Amino acid sequence: MSEVVHLPDREGDGRGVLFEGAPKTVRLALDAGDRVPPHRHPDTEIVCYVVDGEVEMTLGDETVDLAAGDAARFSGDQDISPKAREDSVALLVLAER
Repeated sequence: MSEVVHLPDREGDGRGVLFEGAPKTVRLALDAGDRVPPHRHPDTEIVCYVVDGEVEMTLGDETVDLAAGDAARFSGDQDISPKAREDSVALLVLAER
């Protein structure tokens, strides 16, 4: 059976799991200036797609600027800390290695 989610209907809290099971798929909404504290997702590959806004993504010692339409793939073994430069929504897919 297929599952379909309409992202605009998922407004509300900043983080919400879209589908149960693997890969974990999360909608992340941040207000301008909000930052998620550094954290890790060991043994995981992550794809982040910015749906709306601009996000400054700190990945270990590197910082990547992402705007609406940009996608980034990175390892969850490092410290990860996204910060919204403006009100932003991103879709993250976390897949175990």
